[in-house]
Amino acid sequence: MGFRESAVRAREAGAAAAVAGRPATDCPHRGDEPLLRAAWVRGYVAAEQQLAPSEP
Repeated sequence: MGFRESAVRAREAGAAAAVAGRPATDCPHRGDEPLLRAAWVRGYVAAEQQLAPSEP
């Protein structure tokens, strides 16, 4: 599996974690893979922003 596929999976996993209500500190990618950690966090934040109620 190449990096791009791993990054997509990390982003999707981050989004799933946000939807499930898990904390952002639950990221499985620690210091070993900073790029995968960044992809996971991007997915988490994107899903979290979509779940947030819109402000009037």
